[in-house]
Amino acid sequence: MAGSFARSTANYASAFAVTTEAADAWTPVQWARAVFEGAPAALRWWMVFGWTRVLGLRLARGPSDDHVLGWAIADSDLVAGSTALLATSRFLRACNTVTIEGPTVTWVTLVHYSSAAGRPLWALARPIHHLTIPYVLARAARTAGGASAADGPA
Repeated sequence: MAGSFARSTANYASAFAVTTEAADAWTPVQWARAVFEGAPAALRWWMVFGWTRVLGLRLARGPSDDHVLGWAIADSDLVAGSTALLATSRFLRACNTVTIEGPTVTWVTLVHYSSAAGRPLWALARPIHHLTIPYVLARAARTAGGASAADGPA
């Protein structure tokens, strides 16, 4: 499923990483939950608003083991042992992949434009993405430093 988001077909790709001794405290899915669902409530609201109202992404509603803040969870075939979060709209397809390697947690975002409107919409979102993802990733790393693997993100 995540293979349709191969880097060679992406119109946009970014990667952000954090190094922490607690990298292996959580699975990639737990890291994804800590990053998105562990963000402050106001920021979570703005992220979901931007994803759904600006980018038009179709997200699942309500808490579930099958998604992270509305993004569908898929095992990633891009990198073994990683997790991919997938969302689509009529304008674009987006994939966020979380990978843990040693003390490093890497968050990769791939976006593929599905229509001509995808490019200008992502141009609006891109600067916010570049500020938000490093912030919530670093915030999750601080939380992971105080958690055990059994705890998972709050």
